[in-house]
Amino acid sequence: MKILFMGTPDFSAESLKAIYEAKHEIIGVVTNIDKPKGRGMKLTPSPVKEYAIKKDLKVFQPEKVKKNTEFIEQIKQLNPDVICVVAYGKILPKEILEIPKYGCINVHASLLPKYRGAAPIQWAIINGDKQTGITTMQMDEGMDTGDILLMEKVEIGENETTGELWDRLSIIGGKLLVETLKQIEEGKINKTKQGDNFTIAPMLKKDIGKIDWNNKTAKEIKNLVRGLNPIMGAYTFLNGKKFKFWAVEDIEAKKLNVEIDKPIENLDNLNLGTIIISNQKQGLFIKAKNGIIKVLEIQGENAKKMSTQDFLRGNNIKEGNVFE
Repeated sequence: MKILFMGTPDFSAESLKAIYEAKHEIIGVVTNIDKPKGRGMKLTPSPVKEYAIKKDLKVFQPEKVKKNTEFIEQIKQLNPDVICVVAYGKILPKEILEIPKYGCINVHASLLPKYRGAAPIQWAIINGDKQTGITTMQMDEGMDTGDILLMEKVEIGENETTGELWDRLSIIGGKLLVETLKQIEEGKINKTKQGDNFTIAPMLKKDIGKIDWNNKTAKEIKNLVRGLNPIMGAYTFLNGKKFKFWAVEDIEAKKLNVEIDKPIENLDNLNLGTIIISNQKQGLFIKAKNGIIKVLEIQGENAKKMSTQDFLRGNNIKEGNVFE
């Protein structure tokens, strides 16, 4: 089949790599325009563009796809049998969806209809889900509402971060896309309508990263930290200074004495967010709802992230202080 591929981040690049290595005829690659990155704000191509150039594939970078007559005409001239869309970042209009013989196939990082939207991996971890997966879907005009083609379930590790799960799912997504294309070619693919019991995974807003010591449990705080690693980091304030947490453990209060090898007096009477232990040897322990947070990786204001032990070597965080 003649395939037009549309995608942008490294997650997408794995799918492009998979269909390229499966010897499909890739007639073009569509990706977002180069974006400024780094301190020098140098224009940087997307991971998909980098792979496409390396494999000498034709690249298209339209600023918009809706009401872009010139671009839509280019696609018609290419005459793809199918368009594969993986985290492209733009909504495709009906005119494009209707061009290919076999329509547009999307790789989505959740078990649809759960987590329709832009950030399914992040929300699965933030919400403490034990399982997620990959869905290949026949695209329609809605947001991830098309018929389900194939699915593969994946268990989420207890300490797995968004970055780690992202990498795993990107490879699984590529393999499932190749299998989906194979079944389409062979006329064996079955389509399943999505149910009405759906959830949404919207883009993450900056303020989601603020740790709510008063209302979130230790487990929920840990899930937030995992879910925002490596995207933005969960953050909190102490004496007006911002601290980011990149890795934490949640410990049951009754097991704290075993962890630090000494009893904590009046633990029940301490405010949530109170620093219980803070030293290089034992680490940083904070009282949370239904448990204790042990910080493993931390980043001070205008500083690099580092292990808590390294951080406490050069920074004094006093026991008894309370994170806001």
